[in-house]
Amino acid sequence: MKTKKQNADFLHVGRKLLDWYEINGRDLPFRKTSDPYKIWICEIIFQQTRIEQGLNHYRNFIERFPDVQTLATAETDEVLLYWKGLGYYSRALNLHKAALQIMNDFNGTFPSDHVDILQLKGVGKYTAAAISSICFGKKIAAVDGNFYRVLSRVFADDFDISHSKAFDYFSELALKMMPENEAGHFNEAMMDLGSEICKPKNPVCLYCPLNEDCVAFNLGIIPLFPVKTKKVKPTDLELTYYFVEFKDQFLIKQRKEDFIWKKLYEFPIQIPESFEKFITGQKKVLHKLTHKNLTIHIFKVTLTSKKIFDQFSFDEGFSAITFEDSHQKSFPKPLENYLSSRFKGE
Repeated sequence: MKTKKQNADFLHVGRKLLDWYEINGRDLPFRKTSDPYKIWICEIIFQQTRIEQGLNHYRNFIERFPDVQTLATAETDEVLLYWKGLGYYSRALNLHKAALQIMNDFNGTFPSDHVDILQLKGVGKYTAAAISSICFGKKIAAVDGNFYRVLSRVFADDFDISHSKAFDYFSELALKMMPENEAGHFNEAMMDLGSEICKPKNPVCLYCPLNEDCVAFNLGIIPLFPVKTKKVKPTDLELTYYFVEFKDQFLIKQRKEDFIWKKLYEFPIQIPESFEKFITGQKKVLHKLTHKNLTIHIFKVTLTSKKIFDQFSFDEGFSAITFEDSHQKSFPKPLENYLSSRFKGE
């Protein structure tokens, strides 16, 4: 499909967006600061979490870890604990590692150079662009799903957003619209427009400040955009856990970093054959990750001998913990749900 971009007044469209944002921009706590540390934390939290769901997590995280040094010197378990409820725990681990990078490589000062920001663990093109533009005034487009959606609709552009060149393609398009010295506000305006108006489904086109310029809206073809042909098919994965308990204690172990749920706590994944006679219950749980469909079997193993319980724990490197103390540990969501139902008597 040919677009009408060659006839567009790019800066005019960009100025309309900024005028709308000045009146309608969301009043968010992280927009009252230009501290790159706080902007970094908020961008990582809200990458895959809706604003209304993540605000309290953001406030609590910043209160506990107000700066790079505090985060870098914290224990991994505590960082994961303050991330609890957000999911995608690898983001929290990467934050911790990046904080150590900043302490070691940049003397504890958040880097201002875009290239240096990109070197931080877990920081991709979008996050680096957001920090660079909002905190340091760099003219860089923070292209994310909102950008793809808004720009592809405004210009009826069928460039495939799953293509490896999509970020660069839409960055170039956005830069043509971006007024000088307004990069940060422009990026935030695009985020708000995509979140509040130009939604993936049921966009509120009548209230969009760009509807007069939006080719897809005026042609009545909004549902055709953005174009995305490449979809990752999720794979099926089956897991088995054994909830080994004795009286008010059960066994857990921290996962490694070589697979899903890095550094979170889990139950034993196997038991001695002699334990099978102590199995008193079974639960099957279905759980979806981004690219995996999980089927999880959880067997309840109720031991009657403390000696056997302690020996198994010692031999296999498990820790015994009570339900009360388990609140201070971070578990994968399916196991956390199992614990909640188990101790509520469900």
